[in-house]
Amino acid sequence: MAGQAQTKVDSKNTSSTEARSIVEKIWDSHVVGQLEGHPAIFAVDLMLIHEVTSAQAFQTLDAKGLKVFDAKRLLGTIDHSIPTRQNRWEIYDESAKAQVEALRRNCKNHGIPFLDFDKGQGIVHVVGPELGITQPGMTIVCGDSHTSTHGAFGSLAFGIGTSEVGHVLATGCLLQQKPKSMRVEFKGRVKKGVFAKDIILRLIAEIGVGGATGHVIEYVGEAIRAMTMEERMTVCNMSIECGARAGLIAPDQVTFDYLNGKPHAPKGKAWDEAVKHWQTFVTDEGAQFDRKIEIDLSVLKPMVTWGTNPGQGVQINQPIPTVKSLPEQEQGVAIRALEYTGLTEGATMEGTPIDWAFVGSCTNGRIEDLRIAASLLKGKKIKDTVTFYVVPGSEAVMFQAQKEGLPEIFEAAGAQFRMPGCSMCLAMNDDKVPEGKRCISSSNRNFVGRQGPGSITHLASPATVAASALEGKIASPEGYF
Repeated sequence: MAGQAQTKVDSKNTSSTEARSIVEKIWDSHVVGQLEGHPAIFAVDLMLIHEVTSAQAFQTLDAKGLKVFDAKRLLGTIDHSIPTRQNRWEIYDESAKAQVEALRRNCKNHGIPFLDFDKGQGIVHVVGPELGITQPGMTIVCGDSHTSTHGAFGSLAFGIGTSEVGHVLATGCLLQQKPKSMRVEFKGRVKKGVFAKDIILRLIAEIGVGGATGHVIEYVGEAIRAMTMEERMTVCNMSIECGARAGLIAPDQVTFDYLNGKPHAPKGKAWDEAVKHWQTFVTDEGAQFDRKIEIDLSVLKPMVTWGTNPGQGVQINQPIPTVKSLPEQEQGVAIRALEYTGLTEGATMEGTPIDWAFVGSCTNGRIEDLRIAASLLKGKKIKDTVTFYVVPGSEAVMFQAQKEGLPEIFEAAGAQFRMPGCSMCLAMNDDKVPEGKRCISSSNRNFVGRQGPGSITHLASPATVAASALEGKIASPEGYF
């Protein structure tokens, strides 16, 4: 389509026993055993746990009299259900309070490292990388779908269910089927005002929410190589939104520079040995993939979702597709999405009035995201009709933001800088968008009621969120750069 990022798709079911992809290398090194026709017994190097999906798993262990297999392979934190107001330790919701207390108790009883309030707390997929616990070549799981974030480091990371959390607690292993592989190459470089969030939203809009089902995506290309680790985490984070099991990027010097000096990264001679090992996690020349996709980013504009899933997205200056132009199986979903969001087919997203704005989440709650938002807001005022929450992804991000004077910029602009947590990404805590109100959000999902019953969510980059808050309507950030 004229004016859109050009896409080339090549679907070939091929395999190779000689050259291997990163996924195959990690898979092969973690299969403990496998009987023909059965799932593999798959070793897990690290499991991250939070308050929402762990309680029943610990109950299962206790009921069976089992002990945690290896507490050193675990890390707990609180993020989903907690408040982000200043007195956040006072949890008013009784169910949320019970979840937090249960995780504290379970981590203490089983000797599991736990990041509590004022002790390194943060969103589960933010704290792992910033501590240097997330490392190339690892297998990482969590009872959270956006565990794919950690794939930015060249690890195989994916979400699991509560019963599987129990399996890893007890054995350090899972039963897994080997996934298919997909190679996504982003060609060219983006223009100013276009960010990693726009790139991944473009992919999801192109292939749909089920386009990568059963696959692990390896992201390659000039744009990927030029990305910071924060940007790579944003891309891998939303791999799950196009149906992928996981997404990953080959580790390189950018990866090593990010990890060097982190609290849990190897030191001294061990560092040199680790880097030498990590450098082996690259896809061999000639390795085959089950599917390949190419997307040209040179003409990409900022992306915004118009519907009720992340695949319903368009470039900000382009029209919402007409229902008849969509595949027949998507037309009913589109009709219901337009009814829910109150939008019209053929209209552009740019100029749509908003009531709320949110920068944060495991997708875009890192220090780089906050810096981008602050750069747009500095010396300006958001529209007085807009409520704007800026929520750091961890205490470490919060402290760095404070050191750089970012909270003062946000507050002066009329935004609220809050305490770390998942916050308005999902309606599991105090931070909710009121019914019928429209929010532009840097989070990862725009499902019906995701940010609060009856709320309307449009996904975008932190820059687009900040520009929209300033103008009181969905606006491109391009002119601010």
